[in-house]
Amino acid sequence: MSKKTVTFGEIMLRLAPEGYYRFVQTQSYGATYGGGEANVAVSLANYGLDSAFVTKLPAHEIGQAAINSLRQFGVDTSKIVRGGERVGIYFLEKGASQRPSKVIYDRAGSSIAEAAREDFDWDKIFEGADWFHFTGITPALGDNVTDICLEACEKAKEKGITVSCDLNYRNKLWSKEKAGEVMGELCQYVDVCIANEEDAGDVFGIKAPDTDVTAGRVSHEGYKEVAKRLADRFGFKKVAITLRESLSANDNNWAGMLYSNGEYYFSKKYSMHIVDRVGGGDSFGAGLIYACLEDMSAQEIIEFAVAASCLKHSIEGDFNLVSVEEVRKLAGGDASGRVQR
Repeated sequence: MSKKTVTFGEIMLRLAPEGYYRFVQTQSYGATYGGGEANVAVSLANYGLDSAFVTKLPAHEIGQAAINSLRQFGVDTSKIVRGGERVGIYFLEKGASQRPSKVIYDRAGSSIAEAAREDFDWDKIFEGADWFHFTGITPALGDNVTDICLEACEKAKEKGITVSCDLNYRNKLWSKEKAGEVMGELCQYVDVCIANEEDAGDVFGIKAPDTDVTAGRVSHEGYKEVAKRLADRFGFKKVAITLRESLSANDNNWAGMLYSNGEYYFSKKYSMHIVDRVGGGDSFGAGLIYACLEDMSAQEIIEFAVAASCLKHSIEGDFNLVSVEEVRKLAGGDASGRVQR
């Protein structure tokens, strides 16, 4: 019987200039869809799990197009609430070499940002569910959405469902103080915490010594301390942290660490040439969730999550369109990229 996962958040219309054109020079935008928890749902569906995504979308055609973008990859969209006025939008300008990528949000007043607790029946949504996932982006949309997240977490805990959260701090959505306060409350319900190399510092003030992310220097020893402090404070069963060394917009070194049962596990490091890095953290989270649900060993869990995310950086769009077999092959050591025929 396939394990059942539920993710909750916002799916947005992504508008991006072709290739490496800048916003100020492009004449057209490619339209796709994506968003933290939606990206996770697509990955999990691709891995063969029963994967449901929960949100609120308008009843018009753009809302339907967002739903269709999920359905084509096998995501269960039956729990999506229809209503409200608009689909959130984000504009993405792809960085190259030393020029960073840029994101501009146009998401104020979106259907999910204006949703109410009454819109979601979590008893019904969680029927038969094994795992619930959300990110720090969702409660950042407003106090009303924080309340919805809180109710979902309480209900998941009541039903014995494993809860994971990717801290995913977004400074364009809320302040560090507000994030710390809200996420501090929500994290009491979380079993598995996922973060990047900056999130714990931004949200909870827990910083890794000997690390400078802008200089591409990431201390493994420092992140052991970050993970332990997070777990001690909130009682997380597992803490997973992505370790990105940014050499340029195109080239990153990529690894991860898992803290579980008082032990630390580091993945191998990949040198990546990036096609599209948006959704990199979501693909890591999804790989982690899948590996946990498959009862892999701690070392296998972090290797699978990092390999899945490494592959995502080679794929256009938000969604990580890879199979379990492809991830296992890379995690197993075949990083050659040779033609398969």
